Amino acid sequence: MTIRRPPRSGPRTARPTDDGREVPRGRRAARGATAPRKPGTDESEREDGPQRIAKLLARAGVGSRRDVERMIEEGRIALNGEIIVQPAPLLASLEGLTVDGNPVAKPVSTRLYRFHKPAGCITAARDPKGRKTIYDLLPKGLPRLMPVGRLDYNTEGLLLLTNDGEFKRQLELPASGVERTYRARAFGDISQTQLEDLVEGIEIDGVRYGKIDANLERRTGRNQWIEMTLTEGKNREVRRVLEHLGLQVSRLIRTRYGEFTIADLDVGQVEIVPRDALFQFRRRLDK
Repeated sequence: MTIRRPPRSGPRTARPTDDGREVPRGRRAARGATAPRKPGTDESEREDGPQRIAKLLARAGVGSRRDVERMIEEGRIALNGEIIVQPAPLLASLEGLTVDGNPVAKPVSTRLYRFHKPAGCITAARDPKGRKTIYDLLPKGLPRLMPVGRLDYNTEGLLLLTNDGEFKRQLELPASGVERTYRARAFGDISQTQLEDLVEGIEIDGVRYGKIDANLERRTGRNQWIEMTLTEGKNREVRRVLEHLGLQVSRLIRTRYGEFTIADLDVGQVEIVPRDALFQFRRRLDK
């Protein structure tokens, strides 16, 4: 198993920042602006001011906001020796914060990795059933990383990993509009017309799935490869939609997440996204 670090090309660019300041609603209304709020923002917080404990720790790479909130419920996070009981208080820094009695390290700059997840492992830190996890396969020496979204046990392909909990959350939110592309090998009968109908979305067992751009790539007998692009990424979405259409999915591969692709990554291989590519992607994402 290897980790490849591609050479930096061209001059160094400025380090990406998280300076995405929002104008308060009152001021925006006074000026007559109509631009919507960016997903995940909070009017009570400024990027350069006090922030909720959950957000602050997510930025520091402790985990996602949800992970941090769970740690708080479990009594694992303290401030100056006092157990935190709820994530709402605003703090200006990490000073005095501990997790499991250990001081929280200052956050480092955002990093993003591409990982070619194989089938037969779960996207989690541990599994009560004792199954293999992605962390059993990742090379030693990497920083603490969190997966962006999940891939099922039997699903393979591109899995993004980051050390920034807030960036992870932004990439996962459907409101951010980040596309995911999958290739599915399925058995059964399906037409291109049926697949094109998915562009209107579909409801299955009371769950509404949004727009899906689906195309029949090739067919051999009753076996076919289908490419599907979506932005929501609900739990087992691709499998459930295809099974609802009467198909049996035998293999599922995620080939793209946003502008990042599986490209030439071998199974089990991980590669850091170059800093300039990450910077440009975040600029486009924040527009």
